[in-house]
Amino acid sequence: MSDPGNAAVASESDASTLDEAETGEPDRSERAGPNAADTDGTGTESDAAEGAGDAAEGAGDAAEGASETPTDRERRREVATDRWLGIAGAALALVGLGVLVRQPSLVLAGAVGVGYAVYARAGDAPTPTLSVTRAVSDEAPAPGDEVRVTVRAENVGETALPDLRLVDGVPPGLAVVDGPARVATALRPGTGVTFEYTVRAARGDHEWEPLTAITRDAAGARERSTTLDAPTAIACTPELSAGGDLPLRGLTTVHHGRVPTDVGGAGVEFHATREYRRGDPLKRIDWNRRARTGELSTVELREERAATVVLLVDARESAYVAADPDAETAVEASVAAAGQAFSALLDGGDRVGIAALSPLDCWLPPGSGTVHAARGRETLATDPALAPTPSGERFYRSLWLRRFRRRLPADAQVLFFTPLVDDTAATLARRIDAHGHLVTVLSPDPTTSETAGRRLTTFERRQRLRSLRSAGIRALEWGDDSFPVAVAAATRRWSR
Repeated sequence: MSDPGNAAVASESDASTLDEAETGEPDRSERAGPNAADTDGTGTESDAAEGAGDAAEGAGDAAEGASETPTDRERRREVATDRWLGIAGAALALVGLGVLVRQPSLVLAGAVGVGYAVYARAGDAPTPTLSVTRAVSDEAPAPGDEVRVTVRAENVGETALPDLRLVDGVPPGLAVVDGPARVATALRPGTGVTFEYTVRAARGDHEWEPLTAITRDAAGARERSTTLDAPTAIACTPELSAGGDLPLRGLTTVHHGRVPTDVGGAGVEFHATREYRRGDPLKRIDWNRRARTGELSTVELREERAATVVLLVDARESAYVAADPDAETAVEASVAAAGQAFSALLDGGDRVGIAALSPLDCWLPPGSGTVHAARGRETLATDPALAPTPSGERFYRSLWLRRFRRRLPADAQVLFFTPLVDDTAATLARRIDAHGHLVTVLSPDPTTSETAGRRLTTFERRQRLRSLRSAGIRALEWGDDSFPVAVAAATRRWSR
């Protein structure tokens, strides 16, 4: 959460840090090294090794920076702007030409140019000593709400900053809708500047990145970049909307629920008749048969039992696709639909869990009740694996499937929310179904037909849907229609 009193102050030391991004081709489990060993759901060797490495690294950092203040570790670099590039050469050329042709005016012009070149190289970009605070108008907004952000930077040093640019680190999942998140100014010692902008809240936890301060010398020849931390965060947790009745398949638990089974017992639909046994309720005796034949028989009704369901959301980097840049991604559509399904299944008495097909671990075991409903709402809203933007981590399909199968209860069926933009999702659906867990694929349609390439993508996606249906896996898609409308249409089709 934002802490206006927690100001970040830049120090006097200079240090340059380069962040290296790990690259690699996703879904290639054979490329995984020893550190990519699979883990189980209760915390494991690879997690322990990773934690030990992090602890050792943190201890080394602490020893190295024991004499520094926390803000001494801010990244800082100084570079030339090339604003005066070539002026020294041009000035010397003019002087030489003036001497050659014996023109004092050219020599004088060249001397002026040499003076500018010396002026440009005379000083360095000043090191900013800034106190930065950031405040937000609402720390727990609803999705779509506008949040006003106010940033205050004050020059608490003794050096004037003749050219200062401040760029705020807006979270990647938030869109700026009013006012630029930056300002250009000059600050004397003891003075400050305030700028404001508005962002539109989106589902999830959002933490602001450090603010970047860029200072230049008076000539503008050199500039220095500094990052300043002012910890700020908002949590946007949407309410789970009510969903309609979802068509589940035959895997059920021993608990009473709403899914019809082929087991006779207490229910509302006729199943069969059998010979009367002592202790059978009188209301289930077939009195018509007793009147006709004189025999006592008992009517058995089709039992309805609860199901164990796991909502699996495809949140790999390839699933963050949309029909156009302004539309919501397929992951956002899947999470919204999973929220409706979660509410509907809990209201129907089923046990529901949540998982993510993602490089980041996300697992909520199947459960029921009001406490579990709150946990599910929090998971869908704020779990890093279901963030509005992709994580960028490498995904190993085989390792993920192995861990998911170990966690999945034996009687669970899977509702798989995926845009089916590649063969990996379809392959995983078939493999999970083949291991005895009935799978229903629910696919938001992010494709368009504007170009030949997009039409080809649409065709390939439709082929994946056909192959799943031919393999006996239920699959439905929705695009312009809402998710409940698509479910209702599919239910009518599957009940024929």
